[in-house]
Amino acid sequence: MSGSLNFTEIVCAQGSTVMYIFPLLPLAIIFFISMIAETNRTPFDLPEAEAELVAGYNVEYSSIIFAMFFLAEYGNMIMMSIINVELFFGG
Repeated sequence: MSGSLNFTEIVCAQGSTVMYIFPLLPLAIIFFISMIAETNRTPFDLPEAEAELVAGYNVEYSSIIFAMFFLAEYGNMIMMSIINVELFFGG
């Protein structure tokens, strides 16, 4: 709709017209569902059994490496939220 894949031009195009969430509502819903699946949030996360918690990556990676995994997960959630806002809500 903006004629470009540049985020700056997409945001500027939404400033003069309506936000893209309204005309592209089905696409926004699909993007939101795929965003939740990509970041492994509920209901797309895999529940872990007690035996998997003892032998899983929680035991192998401890301390700062484990913290880096969690920071990477939450960084991915923030980045996907930023992309969602820029594409559909006018920046």
